[in-house]
Amino acid sequence: MKYKNILEEELKIKVRDDFFPNYNSTIIGKVDFCITLKDNDGSSSLPFGEGWGGASLLWAEAKTGNYDIFAMFAQLILTIGKARTFDKYLPPTFLGAFDATKIVFIPYNAVVDIFSLNDFNWNVTPSNHETKEFLLIKDRIEKSLDQNYYLYDYIKDDCELRFFIKNNLAKATESGKILIDKNNFVPIYLRWLDQVKPHIDFNWEEAKKLNIQDNLFYLADLFVDDKGTNTIDDDTPTNENLFVVFRNSGYEISKENLKSLFNANIKIKDRKAYEQFWKKYKRPPINEFQDYIRDRIDLLVSQDIRERKGAFFTPKEWVWLSQQYIADTLGKNWQDDYYIWDCAAGTGNLLAGLTNSFNIFASTLDQSDVNIIHDRIENGALLLKDNCFQFDFLNDDFSKLPQNLQDIINDPEKRKKLIIYINPPYAEHLDIKNISLAESNTNKSGIKFTKIDSKYKEKYGSKASRELFIQFFIRVNEEIPDAILGTFSKIKFINSSNFIKFRESFKSKFIKGFICPSNTFDNVKGSFPIGFSVWRLNNESNFKSLYFDVFNEKTEKIGKKLVHIPSGEKKFLSMNDWIKKNNFPIDKINLGYLNCSSQDFLHQKYTGITVYKQNSAYKQLPLSNLNLIQSSVYFSVTFNIDATWLNDRDQFLYPKDGWEKDKEFHNDCLAYTLFHGQNRISSKDGINHWIPFTEQEVRPRRKFESNFMTDFIAGKISPTNLPEGEAFQQKMFVSKAVTPLSGGGGLTFSAKATAVFDAGRELWKYYHQVIGKLSQSESEGLVNASLYDIREYFQGRNQNGRMNNKSQDET
Repeated sequence: MKYKNILEEELKIKVRDDFFPNYNSTIIGKVDFCITLKDNDGSSSLPFGEGWGGASLLWAEAKTGNYDIFAMFAQLILTIGKARTFDKYLPPTFLGAFDATKIVFIPYNAVVDIFSLNDFNWNVTPSNHETKEFLLIKDRIEKSLDQNYYLYDYIKDDCELRFFIKNNLAKATESGKILIDKNNFVPIYLRWLDQVKPHIDFNWEEAKKLNIQDNLFYLADLFVDDKGTNTIDDDTPTNENLFVVFRNSGYEISKENLKSLFNANIKIKDRKAYEQFWKKYKRPPINEFQDYIRDRIDLLVSQDIRERKGAFFTPKEWVWLSQQYIADTLGKNWQDDYYIWDCAAGTGNLLAGLTNSFNIFASTLDQSDVNIIHDRIENGALLLKDNCFQFDFLNDDFSKLPQNLQDIINDPEKRKKLIIYINPPYAEHLDIKNISLAESNTNKSGIKFTKIDSKYKEKYGSKASRELFIQFFIRVNEEIPDAILGTFSKIKFINSSNFIKFRESFKSKFIKGFICPSNTFDNVKGSFPIGFSVWRLNNESNFKSLYFDVFNEKTEKIGKKLVHIPSGEKKFLSMNDWIKKNNFPIDKINLGYLNCSSQDFLHQKYTGITVYKQNSAYKQLPLSNLNLIQSSVYFSVTFNIDATWLNDRDQFLYPKDGWEKDKEFHNDCLAYTLFHGQNRISSKDGINHWIPFTEQEVRPRRKFESNFMTDFIAGKISPTNLPEGEAFQQKMFVSKAVTPLSGGGGLTFSAKATAVFDAGRELWKYYHQVIGKLSQSESEGLVNASLYDIREYFQGRNQNGRMNNKSQDET
């Protein structure tokens, strides 16, 4: 064994130094080991950050000891596929795997087809070698790589290994340019969209009406022989059948019947940007891949379509369970008695297990997915080729549908027997990053507005209609009335206040449904419930509180969940509506600001208290003696229950009146708020009014700047100067229902809250004992510390500025 008793990181360094001294090594995403070319000055050609367009020569998995090569490759492929690393970086010439005794190479194009498996759960943990996905990939590699891998022992094959690296590894480049092949022509296209397309002087909207797509211009660019120069001359394409050609330093539409509709010569507005982009790549593509690239133009799909397409893998366990729920609803013979249309089919995995091919229709946005479905049909899938077709459900007219499906939609009786069975994409026009733009309805970068959104958003509400899955629901409800909808989706359309207007117009009857964890779905980010629900679209609405069965990630039923549905009938709906009523003018003192973000558990982490007002898109409530108790109730209710995948979209609702008289509850909420980690009050930001102990209790070296909190607790501060004319405020304070502060007596805490105060008092005393030993200059600014300041003092921060999780001080 060449490398004994060393750690993995040390192994990577030694392999790099011993066998790749003329290259640079780095880490790409979760890939252990990456080899790239060095620039002329010896620096790496791989800058940090995603989206780099340069060439990697090798991506490899590293293990210590003597490891199974096929297991290493299986883990590497799962790592790449889960992160879709090939979408962010150009794929390498070779994939590799090495341990302490050997190194193995396989050409990337020998396994590239594995990454095209849409009906495969890429969401598993790559390092878990017991999953069925890992074993499937490992078995596939073992069977297919007999003639495709190159294995070298570091000691026995030293000379051969060095010869291989020298003569094979760098074949991805020629004269410093990246060769274009079947592995990288799609990632290059995604970069071309950003760096070249904006500089083409062309009316893209008009062209789209004639089905002239930007990928035709990209192909024209690919099939130009640049003769190794740094500029593009007036060349002709190598393929006369191209729809668009590059000629006379610009583009031309090659089809005679369309030439009259566009300028004879389509110019490039910024030649320098164009030339800089194509300096990186050697054109035309490698000969052996030219036909493949022309034939697979369907893979060249812009990002907005990729987002809308969704490509969400629906695990077979949930597919089978959803079909069982439909059977329980519609009867065991539902496949014979009903028609089924999956109008967001992808590659059709949601239809697995269905048997009556004459009653099944599948449509999808991307022609490449249709091609895959047709290929599956040729290999035994129980579907009819003519019933599986390309269709943009959010934009295309129903007249484009097959006639037999049109007949069903247009017949009121047959329509009642039509099931729209879908797992639609979960993207939306706006996301949290653009939340400040919400009122202007600016679309999320890369996702275009649809005809359905434009047509119905006034009726269903713009906040709801920006969700793509909701647009599917809207079109079905409006244009296929009386049908049955069986759908996977987020459940926020049922319980979010943003969807009140949608629910008023979505006249449908809930029949049955279940909820499962989102992290069991491929390509779904976050941890939240995904529901499958069956609805009868019949102009009758039963949007009241609904019960769903709940299943865990092992498909075990663990109970039922009540999903409460707020209506638009009450003036106040959420806890945020309630706290807004406590936004009183500052009476005596500004205690800080409460970030009121907790409309649901998803936003729980954004709630916090600070001295200063933050730059935030969320409402921030100024805190004073007038609303301290109410704000503490809000804060405590927000954090008292941990956020989980199951309650992620549950709403915090307007309270009933009973809470007002529960003084122990009020006081314990104040204690909870004082000692909670999301109370980020810091004396570094301003005066700290939140010290819960007197100087006599904790013995600081000098007097505190503020004794507000201990005076408030002792009953020495009364809410005064109430805004007049507000019956609610009069009820809250004059009746002393919320706080017993007027007239003295102080707050009384429960035994648990008192124990928290006792523990806190010991911490404060110890802190002041420690800083009391410092010099006067060293202790400057430390005396008025909050709990947050004390934690920071003892725990410190790491190199990234984040507070460490624990202190080195044992006390």
